Formats: sequence, structure tokens, C-alpha cells
Amino acid sequence: MAAQVSVILPVHDAEPWLDECLGSVLQQDFQGSMELSVFNDASKDKSMTIIEKWKVKLEVSGILVVIGGHNCPSPRGVGYSKNQAIAQSSGSYLCFLDSDDVMMPQRIRLQHEAAVRHPTSIIGCQVRREPPNSTQRYTRWINQLAPDQLLTQVFTSHGPTVVMPTWFCSRAWFSHVGPFDEGGRGVPEDLLFFYNHLRRGGGVVRVDQSLLLYRFRPGAATQAILESTIWTHRVCFLEERALRHWATFTIWSAGRQGRRLYRSLSEGARRKVIAFCDVDKKKIKKGFYCYEEAQDLTGGALEDNLRSLNLQEGRDFLHFS
Repeated sequence: MAAQVSVILPVHDAEPWLDECLGSVLQQDFQGSMELSVFNDASKDKSMTIIEKWKVKLEVSGILVVIGGHNCPSPRGVGYSKNQAIAQSSGSYLCFLDSDDVMMPQRIRLQHEAAVRHPTSIIGCQVRREPPNSTQRYTRWINQLAPDQLLTQVFTSHGPTVVMPTWFCSRAWFSHVGPFDEGGRGVPEDLLFFYNHLRRGGGVVRVDQSLLLYRFRPGAATQAILESTIWTHRVCFLEERALRHWATFTIWSAGRQGRRLYRSLSEGARRKVIAFCDVDKKKIKKGFYCYEEAQDLTGGALEDNLRSLNLQEGRDFLHFS
């Protein structure tokens, strides 16, 4: 009999974190049927030994464990591993989990409830970052976006407005959108899937509780993706989803990022740019603008200006950087 929820767990050399990760699967308070689908992507450490140990514990508790994998010299990548874990699973709903993260006991229950209400949405959740002080600005963005901003801020450099390790969706919807890109290391498979999800009219919903301990590791696969690769995908998606519908538009940033965006646009989109704007009078007077990464470094002047003009995010303006 098929499970109600399959936890999708790709694994590659995850020995230091697997015990805590798998223990969090066992601690779920979801009352429906669950299975854990693990795909081992050529791990060279003791990951498989740990998985086999937890298979016994989980199955005694009524959680079926399905294990697949390969022993090729090199890993095939996160996209391939997730696709394989999904293919060997049976659940009507998919709960994605990274091998270095830890679920709170109520995660599957609360996200399953939300997914039943929103069958064509990706369901995310708030997170607690580990170490606590890592990526503070990004973590605030993950946790504090308003519901409408989950769709309006999909063009920013942060990527999907609900982070991949928190995703939960129906198998039927995944099959409609997927699979993940299997290009391997350096390919932003989660971002590409997220864009396809939006193209097919999918929604984005966040459970506003911290349901995942989300680890920051400099050596993680995500860190292998070049910023230039992400930038190219973002610009193409911005043109496809927004700029082609606008007769003209202004780039708000007279500095390096604004000029870079302009140069990255197609010729047709560049012809629609009627002005560059900025809020820093000193920088404008100097004739240049030094790039600053974060939006809120204007001290709220940008947001105040937008409000004074009665501009609505998603209709009149979009955040890109």
C-alpha cells in the first residue's frame, strides 16, 4: 500500500549529520502513513552504515525505508539523486529533506495539512539557521516575506522564496512540473524547478512556523553554483515573466548592479529602459554609484520613496537585487 507521505532524502557523504537528520524523521507526530526514500549518491564515508542502522529503527516504528543508490566513482548530483529517490517512492505527497538538516516534530503534519488545502502549490516553512548568526539577512528574508511577496520577489538573488529543503508538495503536482534538472554540480536544479513550477501556474505557500533546522555549510553543493549562472537564469526569467509585458521601465540603481542588469538584457528589453534612478544624492552627484548588496542599506529611503509614489510591488515595480 502506498504511503501518504514520502520523505525524499538524497545522500552524499553525510556521515556527520545523518544521525540527527534521520532521528528527526522518527520523531514526526504525523498520524498518517510515512516512508523514507533514501538515494545514496556514491558516498565514500559511513553514510550507508548509518542509514542501514536507522532503517531498522524506523521500520519498527512503522515507517517504511526504501534505499537506492550507486557506487560510481563520482556522484551524479543532487537533481539526479532527488529524481531517483522520488521514482522509488510511493507517497501521495513528497517532503524534501537535506541530509544535513533536522525537521521539527510537527513539520510533516503541518505541511501535509497545507498541501491538502493547496494542491498546486509548493509548501515551505520558516527555518532556524545553524550556525545561528550565519546568513542573517538571507534568513530574515526567508522567514519574513509577506504572503504576496512569495510570488512578487521570485526574481531576487536569493532564489526561490521558500528554500528547497523546506519544500512539500503532492506527487501529482511534482509530476506535472518536474523532474529536476540532472546537469549535476553547478546546476541550480531547485531554481530551475521553481521557475517551471511558476510557469505552470503553481502557487507558493509558507507555514509560518520554524519547522526546519537549516544548516549553512560553505562546502555544500549549493556553494558550487556560480553567481553568474544564477544571474543569467534570473535575467531570462525576469524578461519572460515581467519585462515583455511592460512598454517601458526604469532601473532603480545607477550603479554597478543597475548597469550590469542593463547590459544583461536582450536588445529588445534594453530599448524599453527609459531611465536609471537612485536615492543616494551624493552618489548621483558624483556620477557613479558603488554597489551595495543589501536592499535595506538605503536606510529605508527606497521603501519610503516607493510608498510616497503609491507604487505596488508586483504591479508597478519588482525587486531584482
